[in-house]
Amino acid sequence: MKVALFGRGAQIFNNEKLQLLTESLKTVEGLEICCYTPLFDYFYRALGGRCRITSFSDFDTLPGDTSFLLSLGGDGTFLESLTVVRDSNIPVAGINFGRLGFLTTACVDSQNSWLHDLQRGSFRIDERTLLQIRSENSSVVPKDFYPVALNEITVQRSNPIMLEIEISVNGEPLPHYMADGILIGSATGSTAYSLSIGGPIVTPDSKVLIIAPIAPHNLNVRPIIVPETSVVELCYSTRSDRALLTADNRSFSLPKRERLVISRAEYRLRSISINNNFMQALSQKLLWGEDKRNMLR
Repeated sequence: MKVALFGRGAQIFNNEKLQLLTESLKTVEGLEICCYTPLFDYFYRALGGRCRITSFSDFDTLPGDTSFLLSLGGDGTFLESLTVVRDSNIPVAGINFGRLGFLTTACVDSQNSWLHDLQRGSFRIDERTLLQIRSENSSVVPKDFYPVALNEITVQRSNPIMLEIEISVNGEPLPHYMADGILIGSATGSTAYSLSIGGPIVTPDSKVLIIAPIAPHNLNVRPIIVPETSVVELCYSTRSDRALLTADNRSFSLPKRERLVISRAEYRLRSISINNNFMQALSQKLLWGEDKRNMLR
């Protein structure tokens, strides 16, 4: 079994949790590990002699025969793992070293039974919809920017000046938005940035896209849900020269009046579900419906 380990660097982790994970990895028979370069030194010292350990630095150097990738960190690290696996179909399991852990559902403890579930194949794979950015002007999106997102794509102001946003769905124009920006989110992203700007919560298996304004300057503008097969086109104007385009936790500066096309990507992210119950997560992690008057427990 070949496992890729991805994370932002061992120095940011809880040392006790890293040691517990390392001890569990030692018990897996026939394990081969490929470490993301910032993690290599730690795991090579900790596991050297126990199994074969190699390194990778990006999508091009990630072995194609990897069984699955373990994303070690929080939800932000999980989002970054998309830029590593891309369209390889390598499943990703989120191992929570962070705080909230909506996408990273497996916890590190003294047992780490999830690791042996992975070894036995006792897990479910969720196919997560991805969003893709395109532009007729090939110079708009930087060459080193991966134009695919799991949670959301936004266009938002980069200074105190409001944006006027023109948007259409399958060629049908919506009213112009006067706002700080606009968000196009996936079902997975409904509990992320979309939630904080008043967007709806939808279950991750819903086949929808969310279009939600960011701080609109009129009271009669609301988020709208459209089928995930929709093609969304947008552009903006402003007294400023540029705005900020984001794809999950990555961004670049976008010139005004450039027309973008946002649609469902041709492939999906294969997310390994470990002890993942969406409704329970809403209650436990976001305190959904928490009220001291509730008597039924």
